[in-house]
Amino acid sequence: MQKSFWEVGHKPTLFSAFFYFDLSFMVWVMLGPLAVQIAADLQLNPAQKGLMVATPVLTGAILRIVMGVLVDQLKPKKAGLIGQVIVIAALITAWLHGIHTYQQALLLGVFLGFAGAAFAVALPLASRWYPPEHQGTALGIAGAGNSGTALAALFAPGLALAFGWNNVFGLALFPLTLALVVYILLAKDAPDAPAAKSLSQYLAVLKDKDAWWFMFFYSVTFGGFVGMASSLTIYFHDQYGLDPVHAGYFTAACVFAGSLVRPFGGLLADRIGGIRSLSTMYVLAAIFLFILSFGMQTQAAGLAVVILAMAALGMGNGAVFQLVPQRFRKEIGVMTGLVGMAGGVGGFYLASSLGYSKQLTGSYQIGLTIFAGLAIVALVGLSSVKNRWRTTWGAATVTSAKI
Repeated sequence: MQKSFWEVGHKPTLFSAFFYFDLSFMVWVMLGPLAVQIAADLQLNPAQKGLMVATPVLTGAILRIVMGVLVDQLKPKKAGLIGQVIVIAALITAWLHGIHTYQQALLLGVFLGFAGAAFAVALPLASRWYPPEHQGTALGIAGAGNSGTALAALFAPGLALAFGWNNVFGLALFPLTLALVVYILLAKDAPDAPAAKSLSQYLAVLKDKDAWWFMFFYSVTFGGFVGMASSLTIYFHDQYGLDPVHAGYFTAACVFAGSLVRPFGGLLADRIGGIRSLSTMYVLAAIFLFILSFGMQTQAAGLAVVILAMAALGMGNGAVFQLVPQRFRKEIGVMTGLVGMAGGVGGFYLASSLGYSKQLTGSYQIGLTIFAGLAIVALVGLSSVKNRWRTTWGAATVTSAKI
């Protein structure tokens, strides 16, 4: 008889993975909610603002590969400890020495990328404790740490107004230190972790075309989510004239929608199959992003459409990571790094393209329209592989999970 989700796995590890992931994501994108105030002090143009908020996303993407390798070589817990110490050291430096130039802001963004790489640690840490039929739910819960991006949008602009934006880097150290303590006390590596692989074995994963498909699929769902999360404070400020604090509240509402539905995306994928769930989310994301590209006339309408787009992307994230462990269970560490990297690259593209779209045309329409088109391309790609997936590694005779 199949056990329920709550009868299997290791709940303290699942919670600590979520908490570490959540607060890491909070600081990963914190330059976005602070961008309006930083840009005013450093006199940045729209393209520079876009690149500043996109830099942590890009470096986080690249570092996910590094952290994915460390996860397999050192195990997830030790790899996570290294990442957290680096992020805390970077924030202490920024807080004590200050950010006085555009280049220094970009340099801080590079180190905040280590926080974004938490993805490549938290998910394998949780995944290795759970059987195939509960992967979607477990990774959906751990992956709900995406909600940390909402915390940054909710609190950072107000704290910057009260204490100055540079002191926000120091204030962020308190919750980060708490997360580090919880992680040390509760997180535990699964006993049946796969053996570490050689470099050639890592590269061999890239010879599998399914790896590239998953990287592309996640570059659209997660790329859309994090790219929007990094840019929305600027978007609501520019589009509707909101001050930084209220633009942050709007952003927080959108990001909460996208992150809190991620577990439901995983749960839905467990129930009806990851392919069917992901296909539906691509259609919905493309529709709402395309509508948004025309620019809603009112704040309420703009907020509603962004929330719907973010919810579709967030559920799509959960669906992708219901499928990945089924296909690459033995390579889950490096695959989480690779797929996560692709997601970050998608986010970098979207955040920077929105900045350049605004700089060159005066609106965000081109950037949003192209990304809506990418969702349709992903849908076509998923349709082209679904029959093969369902009759090979996803067949009922191979796995108990619904593909």
